[in-house]
Amino acid sequence: AEALVRWNHPERGLIPPNLFIPLFERNGQISSLDKYVWKKTSESVRGWIDKYGKSVPVSVNISRVDVYEPLLPEVLEKIITDSGVTSKNIYLEITESAYTRDPEQLIDIVKKLKEKGFTIEMDDFGSGYSSLNMLNRLPIDVLKLDLKFLENSKITMEDPGLMTYIMGIA
Repeated sequence: AEALVRWNHPERGLIPPNLFIPLFERNGQISSLDKYVWKKTSESVRGWIDKYGKSVPVSVNISRVDVYEPLLPEVLEKIITDSGVTSKNIYLEITESAYTRDPEQLIDIVKKLKEKGFTIEMDDFGSGYSSLNMLNRLPIDVLKLDLKFLENSKITMEDPGLMTYIMGIA
């Protein structure tokens, strides 16, 4: 499962994130939104465990701002602990574009998140910043390919080409 944030505007209806996330990034509120989503997701997972006795891991996005926050591992650990879930219940999605700012710092933070037991997913791979070096250095668990990457690659079952090569790197 994946937690997706939407803005339900009283007059305009549902507004997709690509229209309001940039506003949050510009006005400095993206961290507040991230924390809200992480908290609500953790609470929902806890509710499912209480009600059904089972849980499904839920992927949550980490903004390009928060992925470079040195205290991110501790912040996430506190949120899940306060909600009564574990790092196995919450998967963390980092967009491929986050790698371009400061690769060494990103690698360090991702390693710390993995030490705390989080599953790390790279979202939107192939959306324009793809680097085989990045795949080799970042300790990710799941690679989520951008749909445009797949469409442009003309991948078929008869000739998987580049896709087979990428999968072989792991």
